[in-house]
Amino acid sequence: MIRPCFLVIDREFPGSISTRKLVIETAKFNVITAYSGKEALETVKRFPALNGVVLDGGLDDIPCGEVSARLKQMQPQIPIIVIAGPGFAGCPHADTILESFDPRRLLEILRELRPEDSAAIEARNEQLSLEKLGS
Repeated sequence: MIRPCFLVIDREFPGSISTRKLVIETAKFNVITAYSGKEALETVKRFPALNGVVLDGGLDDIPCGEVSARLKQMQPQIPIIVIAGPGFAGCPHADTILESFDPRRLLEILRELRPEDSAAIEARNEQLSLEKLGS
């Protein structure tokens, strides 16, 4: 099974890693992280086989709308999920805007993008649980 891979574009904070990355990895999806719009665009050039992008609507270096427009120029079909505050409209190229960081809702959205892969991951988790019980 090849697990879906998502690019998380998050603001960088001293001494911490992306909480969004950790949440997505709990669903056993692969994650590549970029901590600025510039780094994200370079990352997509290096790793183009992405299944989607999770983008912080409040990036500091390049506005969300510009980052999403450039991502769509590079990969027109790539789904972009923007996480921003209520009423955010600064990212017209986003496919989904999640108004607040609700980890469960984010995972639902990502699973909906890759339902077959998500089902295979869940089936594997169940198999591992049964094997552990049988030990």
